Amino acid sequence: MSETYADIFDVFVVGGGINGCGIAREAVGRGFSVCLAEMNDLASGTSSGSTKLVHGGLRYLEYYEFRLVREALKEREVLWSIAPHIIWPLRFVLPHHKELRPAWFLRLGLFLYDHLGGRKLLPGTKVLNMADDEASKPLSQNFSKAFEYSDCWVNDARLVVLNARDAADRGAQILVRTKVVSAVRCDGLWQIVLEGADGARKTVNARYLINAAGPWVDQFLADGVRQDSVHNVRLVQGSHIIVKKLFDHDRCYIFQQGDGRIVFAIPYEDDFTLIGTTDREFSGDPTNVKISSEEIDYLCGAANEYFSQSIEAGDVVWSYSAIRPLFDDGASKAQEATRDYVLKVEGEDGQAPLLNIFGGKITTYRKLSESAVEKIESFFGERQGFSTNSVPLPGGDFEVTGFDIQVQSLKNKYPFLQNEHARHLVRHYGTKAYEILGKARSYDDLGEFFGGQLWACEVAYLVSREWALSAEDILWRRTKQGLRMKPGQVEALELFLQNLDARAERLSA
Repeated sequence: MSETYADIFDVFVVGGGINGCGIAREAVGRGFSVCLAEMNDLASGTSSGSTKLVHGGLRYLEYYEFRLVREALKEREVLWSIAPHIIWPLRFVLPHHKELRPAWFLRLGLFLYDHLGGRKLLPGTKVLNMADDEASKPLSQNFSKAFEYSDCWVNDARLVVLNARDAADRGAQILVRTKVVSAVRCDGLWQIVLEGADGARKTVNARYLINAAGPWVDQFLADGVRQDSVHNVRLVQGSHIIVKKLFDHDRCYIFQQGDGRIVFAIPYEDDFTLIGTTDREFSGDPTNVKISSEEIDYLCGAANEYFSQSIEAGDVVWSYSAIRPLFDDGASKAQEATRDYVLKVEGEDGQAPLLNIFGGKITTYRKLSESAVEKIESFFGERQGFSTNSVPLPGGDFEVTGFDIQVQSLKNKYPFLQNEHARHLVRHYGTKAYEILGKARSYDDLGEFFGGQLWACEVAYLVSREWALSAEDILWRRTKQGLRMKPGQVEALELFLQNLDARAERLSA
């Protein structure tokens, strides 16, 4: 580890998921010196394994989570406004299944959904006549009625990386592949031992420690801070499958299930359909989570109950699983456990504080971050300025309705760009796409082509600006181009990355 560290950081954050990176951005923006350490890649755990939605959580109303739903609903348009390149509106079709929840119940829930969160830009709920609506065509049953409402899509892993990038641009140190081995209080400070990917260790100091380790939050308390009898979260596995697209329109479906759950079917990366999620208790190391055959069968069965085109395990082109670290509120079922977040500060007078982050969901990460920094300020004193509800994330400095304008502007600047490639660049990088393309005048200037929509200039940008190190980082978290890559193309990318590493080592020698 060759990084240069401040003598003492104000705030040290453990965990490079959405909560950790959101807190780092919020804290450094208010003037605190911040360091964040992530033992793997950014967003390599829960934060890249979501259903990719910025939503209020319609089904949470059944469990009377009104505060959480209201906060999440209000955040939809806030997040859309600061990241319109990676967040955009979706319309969801909820067919009325007569044998499950009654129509009046759904109508009441959607009325609350429309009015709890101060919706301004997103269109409200409407009733669909399924006899003549395109949404009925892919369905196997003759649903006479459906409801259509709004939520938003988010590229979850990119949301994490952009928060980290903005934090770094404001002065935070972001350390990936850096494990926090231990953290002990000494003379009013935290002494934190870090271990890099090369095994080298370094000790840093901080006045305030934040445990945002997600599924590893209890493990860090037990192994890193050396606490006994730690049990704050229940680990719940959620899995998703990707199949070739099952319908041609751009709306999504939300399907009720006989077990009380709901399953989404969402257009994904233009040519695919995302189906999820599951809820099952998990024990073991979250690093090793993977979808089970039972989960695949459940999701295929859920889709087959509604779609006329049936799917089976062999149709799954990709799947992903993640562990949700839900605050253990004693709920009897995984699906009933609260998705709300709980923040707990440890440390008596004179001790360096430890703030533990339990639970939460991607939609409310920014509010969680504000709450966390308020607790930091209660220790240090209030700081001035910077509000993340209005400052765009990198590349998001354009109007929420301006995506197509941005695509056309990029094509005007670079006339050789194919439309699909231009849309890919704006969807992932917004106005930062110009930095990637630089002075290019043709595709020959973009460097090696790896497949899908991936050229060497984009890879180099991801390595230099977004902490990507491996093909997996690039193909499955930063770009999702892995869905379109052949084995030989992946090998070519891995070789390219090795050569980049070798060149960087020569330059630093």
